Amino acid sequence: MIETGDRIVDSELLEQIVNNLKEINSKLDRLVVQVEARDEQVSEKDRMVADSLDVITLLSLPDHLRTTATTLFEIGPATADEIASVTNKERAVESNYLNQLVRMNHVRKYREGRKVYFRINESLKKK
Repeated sequence: MIETGDRIVDSELLEQIVNNLKEINSKLDRLVVQVEARDEQVSEKDRMVADSLDVITLLSLPDHLRTTATTLFEIGPATADEIASVTNKERAVESNYLNQLVRMNHVRKYREGRKVYFRINESLKKK
């Protein structure tokens, strides 16, 4: 036992705690390696299935949202005003549709200066 001020600390107990912590750390390191190896083993087939699900999701959208998403896909990153000029709808309507697509995680929204741009989420662009 080690006496430190008002406390008495059992050095064997401290040594056991340190050894247990080292063992836990070692096990965690092995688990991390196993998880990383498993993630790398995702087959190309699994990736293709995931990509096709994104296409199915796009096709399952209501017509008005699909038109907006398709237009955005074709012209690339754009403002609601630019999308509206292609779809012949009001800017406010397209802005609403684009924000719905953002909430559904199909579209990403970002700002450049005073303008707000939208772009297709990368997972939907894969074919």
